[in-house]
Amino acid sequence: MSSIIRNESLAPSGNLKIDWVYKHMPICAMIEERFIKKKPFEGLNITTSIHLEAKTARTALLLKAGGAKVYATGSNPLSTQDDVAAGLMSRGVNVFGWYGATEKEYKEHLLAALSCKPDLIIDDGGDLTQILCDERPDLTVNLKGGSEETTTGVLRLKARAEKGELPFPMVCVNDAQMKFMFDNRYGTGQSVWTAIMSATNLVVAGKNVVVAGYGWCGKGVSMRAKGMGARVIVTEVDPIKAVEALMDGFEVMTMADAAPLGDIFITVTGCKDVVRMEHILTMKQGAILCNAGHFDVEVAVAEMKKNALSIGKARNNIEKYTFVGGKYVYLLAEGRLVNLAAGDGHPAEIMDISFALQALSAEYLAKNADNLAKTVQEVPKDIDIGVARMKIASMGMSIDTLSPQQYEYIHSAN
Repeated sequence: MSSIIRNESLAPSGNLKIDWVYKHMPICAMIEERFIKKKPFEGLNITTSIHLEAKTARTALLLKAGGAKVYATGSNPLSTQDDVAAGLMSRGVNVFGWYGATEKEYKEHLLAALSCKPDLIIDDGGDLTQILCDERPDLTVNLKGGSEETTTGVLRLKARAEKGELPFPMVCVNDAQMKFMFDNRYGTGQSVWTAIMSATNLVVAGKNVVVAGYGWCGKGVSMRAKGMGARVIVTEVDPIKAVEALMDGFEVMTMADAAPLGDIFITVTGCKDVVRMEHILTMKQGAILCNAGHFDVEVAVAEMKKNALSIGKARNNIEKYTFVGGKYVYLLAEGRLVNLAAGDGHPAEIMDISFALQALSAEYLAKNADNLAKTVQEVPKDIDIGVARMKIASMGMSIDTLSPQQYEYIHSAN
Protein backbone atom coordinates (compact mmCIF):
# COMPACT_ATOMS: atom_id res chain seq x y z
CA MET A 1 0.00 0.00 0.00
CA SER A 2 1.27 3.49 -0.84
CA SER A 3 1.88 6.02 1.93
CA ILE A 4 -0.91 8.09 3.44
CA ILE A 5 0.42 11.48 4.56
CA ARG A 6 -0.79 15.07 4.62
CA ASN A 7 1.58 16.87 2.27
CA GLU A 8 4.63 15.58 0.37
CA SER A 9 5.91 19.12 -0.18
CA LEU A 10 6.75 19.37 3.54
CA ALA A 11 9.62 16.88 3.12
CA PRO A 12 12.47 19.46 3.14
CA SER A 13 11.40 20.73 6.58
CA GLY A 14 11.04 17.17 7.88
CA ASN A 15 14.42 16.15 6.53
CA LEU A 16 16.07 19.05 8.37
CA LYS A 17 14.63 17.69 11.63
CA ILE A 18 15.72 14.14 10.80
CA ASP A 19 19.23 15.30 9.88
CA TRP A 20 19.49 17.17 13.19
CA VAL A 21 18.71 14.13 15.33
CA TYR A 22 21.07 11.98 13.23
CA LYS A 23 23.89 14.14 14.59
CA HIS A 24 22.76 13.58 18.17
CA MET A 25 21.99 9.84 18.19
CA PRO A 26 25.48 8.26 18.12
CA ILE A 27 24.45 4.85 19.52
CA CYS A 28 22.05 4.33 16.63
CA ALA A 29 24.85 5.35 14.28
CA MET A 30 27.12 2.64 15.75
CA ILE A 31 24.40 0.03 15.32
CA GLU A 32 23.65 1.22 11.80
CA GLU A 33 27.23 0.57 10.69
CA ARG A 34 26.81 -3.09 11.60
CA PHE A 35 23.26 -3.33 10.23
CA ILE A 36 24.38 -2.05 6.84
CA LYS A 37 26.96 -4.85 6.65
CA LYS A 38 24.98 -7.69 8.23
CA LYS A 39 21.41 -6.90 7.00
CA PRO A 40 19.69 -8.70 9.93
CA PHE A 41 16.22 -7.79 8.59
CA GLU A 42 16.74 -8.74 4.96
CA GLY A 43 13.39 -9.77 3.46
CA LEU A 44 11.37 -8.81 6.55
CA ASN A 45 8.48 -6.37 6.90
CA ILE A 46 8.52 -4.31 10.10
CA THR A 47 5.57 -2.21 11.24
CA THR A 48 6.20 0.55 13.78
CA SER A 49 3.58 2.48 15.74
CA ILE A 50 5.56 5.11 17.61
CA HIS A 51 5.05 8.86 17.88
CA LEU A 52 5.81 10.06 14.36
CA GLU A 53 8.53 12.64 14.88
CA ALA A 54 12.22 12.98 14.02
CA LYS A 55 13.72 10.47 16.48
CA THR A 56 11.32 7.73 15.43
CA ALA A 57 11.98 8.57 11.79
CA ARG A 58 15.65 7.99 12.47
CA THR A 59 14.76 4.62 14.03
CA ALA A 60 12.69 3.60 11.01
CA LEU A 61 15.68 4.43 8.81
CA LEU A 62 17.93 2.35 11.08
CA LEU A 63 15.66 -0.66 10.54
CA LYS A 64 15.62 0.06 6.81
CA ALA A 65 19.43 0.14 6.81
CA GLY A 66 19.26 -3.37 8.26
CA GLY A 67 17.37 -4.60 5.21
CA ALA A 68 13.76 -4.25 6.41
CA LYS A 69 10.85 -2.88 4.48
CA VAL A 70 9.44 -0.48 7.06
CA TYR A 71 5.81 0.58 7.49
CA ALA A 72 5.58 3.46 9.97
CA THR A 73 2.57 4.99 11.66
CA GLY A 74 1.99 7.10 14.75
CA SER A 75 0.76 6.19 18.21
CA ASN A 76 -1.05 9.43 19.02
CA PRO A 77 -3.01 11.68 16.61
CA LEU A 78 -1.54 14.86 18.11
CA SER A 79 2.12 13.80 18.12
CA THR A 80 2.50 13.11 14.39
CA GLN A 81 4.52 15.82 12.65
CA ASP A 82 3.42 16.15 9.04
CA ASP A 83 6.78 17.42 7.79
CA VAL A 84 8.64 14.51 9.39
CA ALA A 85 6.15 12.06 7.88
CA ALA A 86 6.85 13.57 4.46
CA GLY A 87 10.61 13.54 5.01
CA LEU A 88 10.55 9.92 6.10
CA MET A 89 8.51 8.92 3.06
CA SER A 90 11.01 10.71 0.81
CA ARG A 91 13.70 8.40 2.23
CA GLY A 92 11.94 5.21 1.23
CA VAL A 93 9.80 4.33 4.23
CA ASN A 94 6.07 3.64 3.90
CA VAL A 95 4.34 6.18 6.15
CA PHE A 96 0.72 6.31 7.31
CA GLY A 97 -0.43 9.19 9.47
CA TRP A 98 -1.05 12.88 9.87
CA TYR A 99 -1.45 15.40 12.64
CA GLY A 100 -4.92 15.71 14.14
CA ALA A 101 -6.28 12.46 12.73
CA THR A 102 -9.80 11.57 13.81
CA GLU A 103 -10.30 8.31 15.69
CA LYS A 104 -11.50 6.73 12.45
CA GLU A 105 -8.50 8.03 10.47
CA TYR A 106 -6.08 6.97 13.20
CA LYS A 107 -7.47 3.42 13.10
CA GLU A 108 -7.24 3.40 9.30
CA HIS A 109 -3.59 4.43 9.50
CA LEU A 110 -2.82 1.61 11.95
CA LEU A 111 -4.52 -0.93 9.70
CA ALA A 112 -2.72 0.40 6.64
CA ALA A 113 0.64 -0.02 8.39
CA LEU A 114 -0.30 -3.59 9.29
CA SER A 115 -1.57 -4.49 5.83
CA CYS A 116 1.92 -5.72 4.89
CA LYS A 117 1.36 -8.69 7.27
CA PRO A 118 4.49 -7.81 9.22
CA ASP A 119 7.22 -10.13 10.40
CA LEU A 120 7.97 -7.85 13.36
CA ILE A 121 6.16 -5.00 15.11
CA ILE A 122 7.36 -2.18 17.34
CA ASP A 123 4.47 -0.90 19.44
CA ASP A 124 4.00 2.15 21.67
CA GLY A 125 1.00 1.82 23.95
CA GLY A 126 -0.33 -1.44 22.57
CA ASP A 127 -2.59 -0.37 19.69
CA LEU A 128 -0.91 -2.62 17.11
CA THR A 129 -1.03 -5.57 19.49
CA GLN A 130 -4.70 -4.99 20.27
CA ILE A 131 -5.66 -4.96 16.59
CA LEU A 132 -3.62 -8.05 15.76
CA CYS A 133 -4.93 -10.04 18.73
CA ASP A 134 -8.56 -8.96 18.85
CA GLU A 135 -9.57 -7.71 15.41
CA ARG A 136 -7.28 -8.86 12.62
CA PRO A 137 -5.50 -12.10 13.53
CA ASP A 138 -5.30 -12.77 9.78
CA LEU A 139 -2.54 -10.15 9.63
CA THR A 140 -0.31 -12.22 11.98
CA VAL A 141 0.47 -14.99 9.48
CA ASN A 142 4.13 -13.92 9.20
CA LEU A 143 4.51 -12.40 12.66
CA LYS A 144 7.57 -13.54 14.61
CA GLY A 145 6.94 -11.16 17.51
CA GLY A 146 7.38 -7.58 18.58
CA SER A 147 8.41 -5.13 21.25
CA GLU A 148 6.68 -2.54 23.42
CA GLU A 149 8.01 0.90 24.29
CA THR A 150 5.85 2.20 27.14
CA THR A 151 4.82 1.45 30.71
CA THR A 152 1.16 1.60 29.72
CA GLY A 153 1.72 -0.80 26.83
CA VAL A 154 3.61 -3.24 29.05
CA LEU A 155 0.77 -3.24 31.58
CA ARG A 156 -1.68 -4.09 28.78
CA LEU A 157 0.65 -6.82 27.51
CA LYS A 158 1.06 -8.45 30.91
CA ALA A 159 -2.69 -8.43 31.49
CA ARG A 160 -3.21 -10.08 28.11
CA ALA A 161 -0.48 -12.66 28.75
CA GLU A 162 -1.98 -13.57 32.14
CA LYS A 163 -5.23 -14.43 30.36
CA GLY A 164 -3.36 -16.54 27.81
CA GLU A 165 -4.33 -14.14 25.03
CA LEU A 166 -0.90 -13.21 23.66
CA PRO A 167 -0.26 -15.35 20.55
CA PHE A 168 3.29 -14.14 19.85
CA PRO A 169 6.33 -13.13 21.93
CA MET A 170 6.60 -9.45 22.90
CA VAL A 171 9.79 -7.96 24.32
CA CYS A 172 9.15 -5.34 27.02
CA VAL A 173 11.71 -2.72 26.04
CA ASN A 174 10.22 -0.37 28.63
CA ASP A 175 11.40 -2.69 31.41
CA ALA A 176 15.06 -2.60 30.36
CA GLN A 177 17.17 -0.65 32.85
CA MET A 178 18.67 1.49 30.11
CA LYS A 179 15.13 2.47 29.13
CA PHE A 180 13.18 3.25 32.28
CA MET A 181 16.09 4.73 34.25
CA PHE A 182 16.83 7.29 31.54
CA ASP A 183 13.94 7.64 29.08
CA ASN A 184 11.22 7.56 31.74
CA ARG A 185 13.05 9.66 34.31
CA TYR A 186 15.25 12.13 32.43
CA GLY A 187 13.43 12.12 29.09
CA THR A 188 9.96 12.58 30.55
CA GLY A 189 11.23 14.93 33.24
CA GLN A 190 12.74 17.34 30.73
CA SER A 191 10.31 17.04 27.83
CA VAL A 192 7.17 17.49 29.94
CA TRP A 193 8.44 20.76 31.35
CA THR A 194 9.75 21.94 27.98
CA ALA A 195 6.24 21.44 26.56
CA ILE A 196 4.45 23.06 29.51
CA MET A 197 6.70 26.11 29.46
CA SER A 198 6.44 26.46 25.70
CA ALA A 199 2.64 26.14 25.75
CA THR A 200 2.02 28.49 28.69
CA ASN A 201 4.99 30.89 28.70
CA LEU A 202 4.62 31.03 32.49
CA VAL A 203 7.19 30.76 35.26
CA VAL A 204 7.51 27.50 37.23
CA ALA A 205 9.37 28.89 40.24
CA GLY A 206 7.13 29.62 43.19
CA LYS A 207 4.20 27.55 41.94
CA ASN A 208 2.60 24.52 43.55
CA VAL A 209 2.99 21.54 41.22
CA VAL A 210 0.94 18.40 41.82
CA VAL A 211 2.42 15.26 40.26
CA ALA A 212 0.08 12.25 40.19
CA GLY A 213 2.15 9.08 40.19
CA TYR A 214 5.68 8.52 41.46
CA GLY A 215 6.99 5.89 39.09
CA TRP A 216 10.10 6.65 37.07
CA CYS A 217 8.26 9.24 34.97
CA GLY A 218 6.79 10.90 38.05
CA LYS A 219 10.21 11.00 39.67
CA GLY A 220 11.64 12.79 36.65
CA VAL A 221 8.81 15.33 36.46
CA SER A 222 9.02 16.01 40.21
CA MET A 223 12.79 16.37 40.18
CA ARG A 224 12.73 18.92 37.35
CA ALA A 225 9.92 20.90 38.98
CA LYS A 226 11.86 21.06 42.24
CA GLY A 227 14.98 22.13 40.35
CA MET A 228 13.08 25.05 38.82
CA GLY A 229 11.87 26.28 42.19
CA ALA A 230 8.41 24.77 42.45
CA ARG A 231 6.85 23.33 45.58
CA VAL A 232 6.03 19.73 44.62
CA ILE A 233 3.12 17.67 45.94
CA VAL A 234 2.93 13.98 44.98
CA THR A 235 -0.22 11.85 44.97
CA GLU A 236 0.10 8.06 44.94
CA VAL A 237 -1.81 4.82 45.50
CA ASP A 238 1.31 2.72 46.14
CA PRO A 239 2.41 3.14 49.78
CA ILE A 240 6.04 2.25 49.00
CA LYS A 241 6.28 4.87 46.26
CA ALA A 242 4.55 7.35 48.54
CA VAL A 243 7.21 6.81 51.22
CA GLU A 244 9.92 7.18 48.56
CA ALA A 245 8.44 10.50 47.42
CA LEU A 246 8.34 11.70 51.02
CA MET A 247 11.97 10.67 51.58
CA ASP A 248 12.92 12.48 48.36
CA GLY A 249 11.67 15.70 49.94
CA PHE A 250 8.18 16.03 48.45
CA GLU A 251 4.84 16.46 50.17
CA VAL A 252 2.51 13.50 49.79
CA MET A 253 -1.28 13.68 50.03
CA THR A 254 -4.49 12.62 48.32
CA MET A 255 -5.68 14.31 45.15
CA ALA A 256 -8.67 15.63 47.09
CA ASP A 257 -6.31 17.41 49.51
CA ALA A 258 -3.92 18.54 46.77
CA ALA A 259 -6.59 19.90 44.42
CA PRO A 260 -7.15 23.25 46.21
CA LEU A 261 -3.40 23.83 46.51
CA GLY A 262 -2.06 23.14 43.04
CA ASP A 263 -1.25 25.62 40.29
CA ILE A 264 -0.15 22.98 37.78
CA PHE A 265 -1.33 19.35 37.76
CA ILE A 266 0.56 16.63 35.84
CA THR A 267 -0.70 13.03 35.67
CA VAL A 268 1.78 10.20 35.05
CA THR A 269 0.03 7.12 36.39
CA GLY A 270 -1.02 4.90 33.47
CA CYS A 271 -4.48 4.75 35.06
CA LYS A 272 -7.74 6.59 34.29
CA ASP A 273 -9.86 9.23 36.05
CA VAL A 274 -7.00 10.43 38.24
CA VAL A 275 -8.19 14.06 38.08
CA ARG A 276 -12.00 14.22 38.16
CA MET A 277 -14.70 16.90 38.35
CA GLU A 278 -14.88 16.58 42.12
CA HIS A 279 -11.23 17.69 42.20
CA ILE A 280 -11.52 20.34 39.50
CA LEU A 281 -14.37 22.14 41.26
CA THR A 282 -12.13 22.73 44.30
CA MET A 283 -9.12 23.95 42.30
CA LYS A 284 -7.80 27.47 42.11
CA GLN A 285 -9.15 29.71 39.41
CA GLY A 286 -7.04 29.15 36.30
CA ALA A 287 -5.32 25.96 37.45
CA ILE A 288 -3.44 24.22 34.67
CA LEU A 289 -4.07 20.53 33.94
CA CYS A 290 -2.01 18.23 31.74
CA ASN A 291 -1.24 14.57 31.24
CA ALA A 292 2.06 12.80 30.62
CA GLY A 293 0.65 9.25 30.62
CA HIS A 294 0.15 7.45 27.33
CA PHE A 295 -3.64 7.63 26.96
CA ASP A 296 -5.90 10.67 27.30
CA VAL A 297 -7.89 9.23 30.19
CA GLU A 298 -5.90 10.26 33.26
CA VAL A 299 -7.56 13.67 33.36
CA ALA A 300 -11.29 12.96 33.01
CA VAL A 301 -11.70 15.04 29.85
CA ALA A 302 -15.04 13.50 28.89
CA GLU A 303 -16.42 14.45 32.30
CA MET A 304 -15.03 17.97 31.90
CA LYS A 305 -16.72 18.37 28.52
CA LYS A 306 -20.01 17.12 29.91
CA ASN A 307 -19.97 19.63 32.77
CA ALA A 308 -18.44 22.66 31.04
CA LEU A 309 -20.60 25.71 30.31
CA SER A 310 -18.09 26.71 27.65
CA ILE A 311 -14.84 25.49 26.12
CA GLY A 312 -12.62 27.95 24.29
CA LYS A 313 -9.12 28.22 22.92
CA ALA A 314 -6.95 30.22 25.30
CA ARG A 315 -3.68 29.76 23.45
CA ASN A 316 -2.17 27.23 21.05
CA ASN A 317 -2.45 23.81 22.75
CA ILE A 318 -4.46 25.28 25.66
CA GLU A 319 -8.23 25.11 26.14
CA LYS A 320 -10.16 27.04 28.79
CA TYR A 321 -12.98 25.10 30.46
CA THR A 322 -15.55 27.21 32.31
CA PHE A 323 -18.00 25.62 34.77
CA VAL A 324 -20.97 26.65 36.90
CA GLY A 325 -20.22 29.66 39.08
CA GLY A 326 -17.55 30.96 36.74
CA LYS A 327 -14.86 28.49 37.82
CA TYR A 328 -12.40 27.88 34.99
CA VAL A 329 -9.30 25.75 34.47
CA TYR A 330 -6.91 25.28 31.57
CA LEU A 331 -6.29 21.94 29.85
CA LEU A 332 -3.12 21.43 27.82
CA ALA A 333 -2.99 19.35 24.61
CA GLU A 334 -6.54 18.02 25.00
CA GLY A 335 -5.36 15.84 27.87
CA ARG A 336 -3.09 13.84 25.57
CA LEU A 337 0.64 13.28 26.11
CA VAL A 338 1.69 16.85 26.73
CA ASN A 339 5.36 16.39 25.91
CA LEU A 340 4.55 15.14 22.41
CA ALA A 341 1.21 16.79 21.66
CA ALA A 342 2.54 20.20 22.72
CA GLY A 343 6.26 19.60 22.17
CA ASP A 344 8.89 17.55 20.37
CA GLY A 345 9.06 14.73 22.90
CA HIS A 346 12.16 13.45 24.64
CA PRO A 347 15.63 14.80 23.81
CA ALA A 348 17.44 13.07 20.96
CA GLU A 349 20.23 11.72 23.18
CA ILE A 350 17.67 10.03 25.44
CA MET A 351 15.78 8.43 22.57
CA ASP A 352 19.11 7.30 21.12
CA ILE A 353 19.27 4.92 24.10
CA SER A 354 15.67 3.72 23.91
CA PHE A 355 15.60 3.22 20.16
CA ALA A 356 18.94 1.42 20.24
CA LEU A 357 17.25 -1.04 22.59
CA GLN A 358 14.32 -1.30 20.16
CA ALA A 359 16.51 -1.97 17.16
CA LEU A 360 18.60 -4.58 18.97
CA SER A 361 15.48 -6.24 20.40
CA ALA A 362 14.06 -6.44 16.87
CA GLU A 363 17.29 -8.11 15.74
CA TYR A 364 17.05 -10.53 18.68
CA LEU A 365 13.48 -11.44 17.71
CA ALA A 366 14.41 -11.89 14.06
CA LYS A 367 17.01 -14.45 15.10
CA ASN A 368 15.33 -16.15 18.05
CA ALA A 369 11.54 -15.75 17.87
CA ASP A 370 10.98 -19.38 16.89
CA ASN A 371 12.54 -20.47 20.18
CA LEU A 372 10.70 -17.99 22.41
CA ALA A 373 7.51 -18.62 24.34
CA LYS A 374 4.45 -16.71 23.18
CA THR A 375 4.37 -14.41 26.16
CA VAL A 376 6.04 -11.32 27.58
CA GLN A 377 9.83 -11.36 27.24
CA GLU A 378 12.54 -9.34 28.94
CA VAL A 379 15.22 -7.52 26.98
CA PRO A 380 18.27 -9.80 27.14
CA LYS A 381 20.76 -8.54 29.70
CA ASP A 382 23.60 -8.47 27.19
CA ILE A 383 21.61 -6.03 25.02
CA ASP A 384 20.89 -3.77 28.02
CA ILE A 385 24.54 -3.76 29.10
CA GLY A 386 25.74 -3.42 25.51
CA VAL A 387 23.71 -0.24 25.01
CA ALA A 388 25.13 1.14 28.27
CA ARG A 389 28.65 0.48 27.02
CA MET A 390 27.90 2.19 23.72
CA LYS A 391 26.50 5.19 25.58
CA ILE A 392 29.67 5.42 27.67
CA ALA A 393 31.81 5.21 24.53
CA SER A 394 29.73 7.86 22.77
CA MET A 395 30.35 10.25 25.67
CA GLY A 396 34.10 9.69 25.58
CA MET A 397 34.14 8.04 29.00
CA SER A 398 35.72 4.85 30.26
CA ILE A 399 35.01 2.79 33.34
CA ASP A 400 36.85 0.20 35.41
CA THR A 401 36.54 -3.53 34.84
CA LEU A 402 36.87 -6.32 37.36
CA SER A 403 40.10 -8.25 37.47
CA PRO A 404 39.75 -12.06 37.32
CA GLN A 405 40.44 -12.16 41.04
CA GLN A 406 37.79 -9.53 41.79
CA TYR A 407 35.24 -11.34 39.63
CA GLU A 408 35.95 -14.60 41.42
CA TYR A 409 35.68 -12.87 44.83
CA ILE A 410 32.25 -11.32 44.29
CA HIS A 411 30.86 -14.47 42.63
CA SER A 412 32.25 -16.81 45.26
CA ALA A 413 29.86 -18.66 47.56
CA ASN A 414 32.31 -18.26 50.43
